[in-house]
Amino acid sequence: IFLTGLAGLGLIILLSIYKCGSGSSDVAASRDCFFCDFAHHRKGPPPVLEVETEDYVIFKDKYPAAKHHYLAIPKEHYDSFSVLNKSHLGLVHRMESGMRDFLRSQSVDPDKAIIGFHIPPFISVKHLHLHGIYPPSDMGIGNKINFMSSFWFKKVVKNICFYSYQHI
Repeated sequence: IFLTGLAGLGLIILLSIYKCGSGSSDVAASRDCFFCDFAHHRKGPPPVLEVETEDYVIFKDKYPAAKHHYLAIPKEHYDSFSVLNKSHLGLVHRMESGMRDFLRSQSVDPDKAIIGFHIPPFISVKHLHLHGIYPPSDMGIGNKINFMSSFWFKKVVKNICFYSYQHI
């Protein structure tokens, strides 16, 4: 099991490095971003938007790690958590609150769900996205490693602390 975990971590690292570049938040990036397309109803067919607000949308992950696996993405393009600053803490809080409310609407206790962000360079899509996953018991070993609280994945409360330490 240990070797499987190491192999899974190695694969995650390689994929993340392959898919990631420098962090940015610009108009050109948003024009080529399929998450931006989802959030702004451009190019179809988009996923079903479970929640839509002024700031963000929530939809089911295309490759769910468990029965309930949703993503909350901001409508404005941000490559990752690392490009945010103190002025974005409200957005992060609203996304987390929205995810928690949505999970409750699905009869999921958000305190038992995994809610968090991947930290660069360990991101799969260059558009900030918050994961909401339940039940963790549905997850395979690779996903348990991918979404465990660590230096590559931070739960929202821990992420805000990490973020505050790094940027504020």
